[in-house]
Amino acid sequence: MSLNQQDLEKHCETIMKSRRVKNKIVVLCEGDINRYKDRPSPQTYRELEKWPDANFYKACVWWDQYKPEFFNCGDRKDVLDTYLTLLNRHCEPVSDSYLNPAKLFAIVDLDIQSQQIDNYDFSDTEEIFYDLYDGMNVNERNAARHRIWVTGLIHKEAYFLIPELQGIFDKFPNHPIYENKPIRLKDIYLAMSDAITEDIDLRNNLQRVCERIRYCSGLDCTGAGRLKETWKEHFQNVRDDTRRDELISALLTIRKAKDYWNQINTIDNEWTGTAEKFRDQLMLRIAVFYSGIGKSSNNAKYHIPFFFKTLHEVL
Repeated sequence: MSLNQQDLEKHCETIMKSRRVKNKIVVLCEGDINRYKDRPSPQTYRELEKWPDANFYKACVWWDQYKPEFFNCGDRKDVLDTYLTLLNRHCEPVSDSYLNPAKLFAIVDLDIQSQQIDNYDFSDTEEIFYDLYDGMNVNERNAARHRIWVTGLIHKEAYFLIPELQGIFDKFPNHPIYENKPIRLKDIYLAMSDAITEDIDLRNNLQRVCERIRYCSGLDCTGAGRLKETWKEHFQNVRDDTRRDELISALLTIRKAKDYWNQINTIDNEWTGTAEKFRDQLMLRIAVFYSGIGKSSNNAKYHIPFFFKTLHEVL
């Protein structure tokens, strides 16, 4: 449910009047704001940083001084509307705002369907995607010109399921499980591929999603059934790590990852919280992984650290 105009204006006012954004990079992201929508204030919005998606992105930042400030804004359309409204409010000098529009960024999920963007350099999220990514990697030449970033994988949650994270699942306390078994990412990939033909959104947008993964050779996109069959055939017979990563990246670009992430739980009797809280703790451990990548590497394969590298250059 998108914000109505009145709520959008209040939301933007609250961000502008938050002292913590002064001289800071500000990142708008998806995430629930309903708990504070009826009483927005800089104080209540400070609490939003403790909730997904803001808490994940904040934990990915590896530098200590002048860390970005993150604001949940609702759904993807809400994030884009907030970004454009804030820019519009700063077209002329504003006396009651701590926000520097030159340091304003947004990051949203790619998703299956494209989202239109008015009065921006790119007309929709799909255009941003094609300019921002080159196959599996961020296009390094183009990254600096983007203020609205679109994830290279379909959802933020897809970044919780990349192959490099298997070791984190294996060693994480409280024993994370998927379908009542220790997490084996290969099993999740096969489950995702098996359900390709059941994904109505994917079937209705098959041409779009197949165009996104054209870098991955050998996939038959004449129909959802053939896409499923050829992906599984290549994946189950792959011998090369580079090719394996390419196939997994393609899958995580077109198959909705949230449903699979939300099935992760724990069987540890010592865990007394909810499954959602458990996933939040696991998510924050994954954020530490990305923070470490950003601190030690400049690899455009890792989209989220590269996003923050681009932000760091704005400081």
